[in-house]
Amino acid sequence: QVQLVESGGGLVQPGGSLRLSCAASGSIFSINYMGWYRQAPGKQRELVATSSSGGSTNYADSVKGRFTISRDNAKNTVYLQMNSLKPEDTALYYCNAGVVAPTGGYLEVWGQGTLVTVSS
Repeated sequence: QVQLVESGGGLVQPGGSLRLSCAASGSIFSINYMGWYRQAPGKQRELVATSSSGGSTNYADSVKGRFTISRDNAKNTVYLQMNSLKPEDTALYYCNAGVVAPTGGYLEVWGQGTLVTVSS
């Protein structure tokens, strides 16, 4: 099995910063895709940022210029650096990954989420 464990969430004031981490472990040959999603109270889950194994990244318009996704392939870990945080960034943040198993099969895996609260 493959597991994703998020960390780094917490309470921060508007304008502050947080860095989220997502570490993958288990039966992994490689990780092609890693991304961050979030779900705010009363809203649908939305894509925040993605990172491919080839280095391409994509961001939601609402976070462009403020958030940065990065990967440490040696550690099977993806990060989300969040700067200039706004109250509307408050949400449960989920890590998602597309994993290639040692057999060559593909698995889509979700983490349990880490809560980010931006408030005065």
